[in-house]
Amino acid sequence: MAALPFDSSEIEQLVLRFNAVMAKEGTDISDLGGNASDDPIAAILQETAGDLSRNEIRQEIESMNDEQQDGLVALFWIGRGDAEPEAWEQTKALARQQHAGSVSRYFLGQPEVGEFLTEGLEKMLEYGVD
Repeated sequence: MAALPFDSSEIEQLVLRFNAVMAKEGTDISDLGGNASDDPIAAILQETAGDLSRNEIRQEIESMNDEQQDGLVALFWIGRGDAEPEAWEQTKALARQQHAGSVSRYFLGQPEVGEFLTEGLEKMLEYGVD
């Protein structure tokens, strides 16, 4: 039986942070037009240099051990449909081979990372992981 190298609640919290980061816009719009009272809301959705949320995600992922990082990538791939839960161990091994670099950078470059991690977790739980 496959076992996840992290608690499912950890993944759920990470997904929330990913979704918050991915909701931000990368472009600064100096003149938003419309109602000036809406400007602070738009500014919140704009990404800034050194964005704390992005840095928190980087730190959290980079603080994971290799097995956890491999499992996170494998979970993402399963959620994306690149692998099946039955191939968990092989998918983790492939993740280790292909992502020896920054796992956090890989994930932060994936616009649907939260959705795929959630889907992967659901598939693994349906499969019956420990």
